[in-house]
Amino acid sequence: MAVSDVTLVDHVRSADGVGMCPHRIVMEHVTSRWGTLVLIALLERSYRFSELRRAIGKVSEKMLTQTLQTLERDGLVHRDAKLVIPPRVDYSLTDPGREAAEQVRGLAQWVDRRMATVETAREAYDAAKA
Repeated sequence: MAVSDVTLVDHVRSADGVGMCPHRIVMEHVTSRWGTLVLIALLERSYRFSELRRAIGKVSEKMLTQTLQTLERDGLVHRDAKLVIPPRVDYSLTDPGREAAEQVRGLAQWVDRRMATVETAREAYDAAKA
């Protein structure tokens, strides 16, 4: 396959059909249940952990910690630990994180705009299957 023939799908498809390619892994991190909400929330401003947890709602401390660590490892979130008493840690987006968050927010806005259409389609599908 020539370089020009490589599609986005080719980039996120596993090379061996078993393992996860790096593209797909990052896609999963960005579009995960909590990853999406963290990125959208951090578009507003930087947050301390407890503030971010309240802003997102219904996320366990463990899941938020894992999500933040994953997004930090991917270079999308910046963790700023200040050496003060009591300790203070702020989370913010990096430049690539801001780009990803804007894309995710766009998708969330599209879902919001089209939710009535989706619900109508679901009802029609379910009625046809009944």
